[in-house]
Amino acid sequence: MTVETQLPYDKEYITQYSERRNEPQWFRDLRLKAAELAEDLPMPKLEKTRIRDWNFTSFKHDVEGAKVENYEELPEKVRVLLGEKSTNDNLIIVRNNDVAYASLSKELEDQGVIFKDIFTAMSENEDLVKKYFMQEGVSVDENKLTARHAALLNSGVFLYVPKNVKIEKPVQVVFWQEDPEAALFNHVLLVADQNSEVTYVENYVSQNKTEQSVANIVSEVFALDNAKVSYGAVDNFEKGTTTYVNRRGTVGRDATLEWALGQMNDGNTISENLTHLLGDNGVCNAKSVSVGRGDQKQDFTAKIVNHGKETDGYILQHGVMKDNASSIFNGIGKIEHGGTKANAEQESRVLMLSPGARGDANPILLIDEDDVTAGHAASVGRVDPVQLYYLMSRGISQQEAERLVIHGFLSPVVNEIPIETVQNQLREVIEGKVY
Repeated sequence: MTVETQLPYDKEYITQYSERRNEPQWFRDLRLKAAELAEDLPMPKLEKTRIRDWNFTSFKHDVEGAKVENYEELPEKVRVLLGEKSTNDNLIIVRNNDVAYASLSKELEDQGVIFKDIFTAMSENEDLVKKYFMQEGVSVDENKLTARHAALLNSGVFLYVPKNVKIEKPVQVVFWQEDPEAALFNHVLLVADQNSEVTYVENYVSQNKTEQSVANIVSEVFALDNAKVSYGAVDNFEKGTTTYVNRRGTVGRDATLEWALGQMNDGNTISENLTHLLGDNGVCNAKSVSVGRGDQKQDFTAKIVNHGKETDGYILQHGVMKDNASSIFNGIGKIEHGGTKANAEQESRVLMLSPGARGDANPILLIDEDDVTAGHAASVGRVDPVQLYYLMSRGISQQEAERLVIHGFLSPVVNEIPIETVQNQLREVIEGKVY
């Protein structure tokens, strides 16, 4: 597979970009090393998705975003995510590549919570960021796109929750790609220290139906011993954005990581969600919902690796395909040697609404230990005519019956999004994409 990947941004540009931001030397060195690696590393290896003609090189890298002075100047698709005149004290809005709005409650500040853009954190919390940034989660040298991510990073947030701190209200970030050609090389670094709890929700929105751009997103989540992290996300890039998103979790002893991902992009998408259950009794629930339409191509992989004893990993993927959309759903459960009494379960189900739509569900179990439990379920098909008949027999039209079945099919993930306004917006996005 040959993909044209020559970038218009060289090492000299990267050096100047880093100097303008006054970045620490260790990160500037990392950028330049990553740029060198990106020249020779291969693209991500996808078994059934051809990315030969995908756009990875046409975009604008350095695009400024103005501050948000008042709620009314936000576009409707951003306002609905925040609720009416949002009262969320723990919120960051990123406009193009710049922070347009940021707030953190005084209570959380006093408890030592850190919630700020990634570049400010590199300067003010350098030791913490350096310890976790692309060290134990996503590696710079995994493939060409992870290397390019590190080299061209232009946006991101850092969230740190100290030991024994439990954040009651969700923490929210909106990444708003206002400029239709602006690329988003975005990094989310979330560290929940021992015995802490946090709910984090992020939203990605763009407005480039015809202009070409790129979103290269990496999220690294660390749930240390006995921590609990709920991570919700709604990706809603327009058709012009080619998206590569790599979300990675590391779970310690007695810790829990919950993923609830709404993958609603209209452009071609590669998505990987990988969690390592390192400590004994660690738990991960990875839930995702996807809707494909038009001619878009999507490749989704959800993988949980059980390392510790008595760990529990559960993958749930539901997708709806229409028009000529094509999507691959890979579910991988792996139990390493030594992970006795571990459990790996997965379920992948795809509904196809049109004759030209295609969805593949590929369940995979890799077991290197004897005393474990594991299982999988997968299905690809049309809307169940029995369900439609049942609803229509009670006076509901066929179109409304299909709508109810589809929403019911996707609700196990939609209902897990932890902010009500975002949950409602996800339902609206689903409604708009399906009908």
